[in-house]
Amino acid sequence: MTGKTYYRIFDTDGGPCGIAWTAAGVLRFQLPGDDAATTRRLLLRHLPEAEAAEPSPAVAEAIEGVRRYFAGEPADFSEVPLDLAGQSDFFRAIYDAARRVHWGETTTYGTLARDLGAGPEMAREVGQAMAKNPVALIIPCHRVLAAGGKVGGFSAPGGASSKLKMLALEGISFTPPEPAQSSFGF
Repeated sequence: MTGKTYYRIFDTDGGPCGIAWTAAGVLRFQLPGDDAATTRRLLLRHLPEAEAAEPSPAVAEAIEGVRRYFAGEPADFSEVPLDLAGQSDFFRAIYDAARRVHWGETTTYGTLARDLGAGPEMAREVGQAMAKNPVALIIPCHRVLAAGGKVGGFSAPGGASSKLKMLALEGISFTPPEPAQSSFGF
């Protein structure tokens, strides 16, 4: 964490979200909670010193992107400046790779590990990084799936059902397709 910390709670079509930042960039992001008070509490549990403030231009742009996202419109967060100073070099490399997974795309923990030059045994560490992601959505951990394209876990409020809803906003469905021909009825 670099310097003084600020935050903002804001409304989206998905519910109230929260964002915290320093002069270096976005430090934390809170996916929608049940209400603004819950979102604030979840956002600030690790940042008790943060002060409510008007967002910087870069943070205001990120907020508008989040609003577009929860309205079901494509949003790209790959250029949002981040303050990941408290993260290990390995986690930062994982997060950088995850940021290259764009709207409507998915990858797997194993594929991200392989993209980083690690073997499939590192998929578990990639999963740990996703579970500890301080800026979910901005680093799109919801687009990282378990082996075989299974949904896997999601540590945000609502768990895997929230992950499914977020992917559905992007046009990604996990429901089986309708059969091409009619059933024979037996």
